[in-house]
Amino acid sequence: MSLVNAPLARLVEQGEVLLSETSDSAKLDAQVLLCHVLGKELSYLHTWPEKTIADGVFGQYARLLARRQNGEPVAYITGIREFWSLPFRVSPATLIPRPDTEVLVELVLAEHTQEQLSCLDLGTGTGAIALALASEQPGWQMDALDFNPEAVALARENARQLKLERVNIYQSDWFCQVPEGKKFEVIVSNPPYIDGEDKHLNEGDVRFEPETALVAAENGLADIIAIADRARDYLAAGGSLYFEHGFEQGAQVRQILTGLGYSNAATMKDYAGNDRITRANWII
Repeated sequence: MSLVNAPLARLVEQGEVLLSETSDSAKLDAQVLLCHVLGKELSYLHTWPEKTIADGVFGQYARLLARRQNGEPVAYITGIREFWSLPFRVSPATLIPRPDTEVLVELVLAEHTQEQLSCLDLGTGTGAIALALASEQPGWQMDALDFNPEAVALARENARQLKLERVNIYQSDWFCQVPEGKKFEVIVSNPPYIDGEDKHLNEGDVRFEPETALVAAENGLADIIAIADRARDYLAAGGSLYFEHGFEQGAQVRQILTGLGYSNAATMKDYAGNDRITRANWII
């Protein structure tokens, strides 16, 4: 049966059927893709379920469904992912911001309530962490860096779109381009932390994400070790270091930090109850 003149509700139903074997959120994916081609919010589908769409728009929707059927993440198809209730542009040059990373933002904001503070975001990608923090704390001096020039350009574009251009975003391989002697009260990072042999690299959205932003040597811990080591030269006295990491890495990350002389290492859980964020203080 042709769906060209079918109502929106029927188009969503058919999209859900097509995506049911690809996605755990097939209905939502179909709704998001349909709204994307319509240029409408999700509420439009609930308000006008009986509306129909033009042939050309239907063709666009069908092509987007085919891409999702092939496993391509919805965020890469639409070019947008919401994080911290802010719309972030995304591209295959960066990781897709995930809800669990909001736990890191929440923790930093809860533990640092002062109006003036210096913060560095290492491996910023889309700029999600740095820009979310800046949106809540306009008085903070935020630096954000990434080794990938495409990611830097994208993060700067997000800063412009969100009117958060005071965030200093630049290219650097971890601390290489951070001025010597510069000190930060907070350093945050969501670095690569997946082991190269992890079977999950062949599943779901991560198949389409840049491997350099996902995979690290030494069972996924190499970048965490390198950052924790160098961060000691850039943290102010009593400064705090925060990592997002794998759900089985909490104890290892705490051990790494304690072994490097950090104090008060502690791990917090994500929304699913898994170890996700570890923080510690650098007390000289």
